[in-house]
Amino acid sequence: MPADSETVRLLRRIQEGDTAAADDLLPILYRELHAIAGRLMAGERKDHTLQPTALLHEAWARLASGSDREYEDRRHFIRVAARAMRRVLVDHARAKKADKRGGEARPVALDEALAFYEQQQVDVLALDEALERLGERDPELLRIVELRYFAGLTLEETGEALGLTVRQVHRSWTFAKGWLRRELER
Repeated sequence: MPADSETVRLLRRIQEGDTAAADDLLPILYRELHAIAGRLMAGERKDHTLQPTALLHEAWARLASGSDREYEDRRHFIRVAARAMRRVLVDHARAKKADKRGGEARPVALDEALAFYEQQQVDVLALDEALERLGERDPELLRIVELRYFAGLTLEETGEALGLTVRQVHRSWTFAKGWLRRELER
């Protein structure tokens, strides 16, 4: 893992408007961010038009251009980056849904439509809506889900990032997974 101090220094430079700092930061965090993108894409359908690299670069473009945000440390940035990747997937799903509502509509046989829905592993829009509801109910639970699921942190790392014990994180993580599962089954 790269030294937090170098990452924080580069994040500060980005916040100050130094666009070259983003170019210096990407190689340091690329492997970790690509792994997050890969985990996010693993839950998508097999014929998804985005690939992990494209997802990472789209989210990076959004993050690198936003100098209005302050990052506490590397983990905070990783959490924000994971959220940005989720937003890219949600925006992509919304655009696809808009296309299906008449953008480039074509008739689809019922068998083809059923096969498509059976291949879907996660409905990104439904997941995003469920996460929004979870965040309204309990912002800390949302942060735990973001760190565990989207950023891929361990229970220990999540507890350290949020100032919680491993036991608290485990209990909250178990509750959040069950709550989200019920919400998505509706």
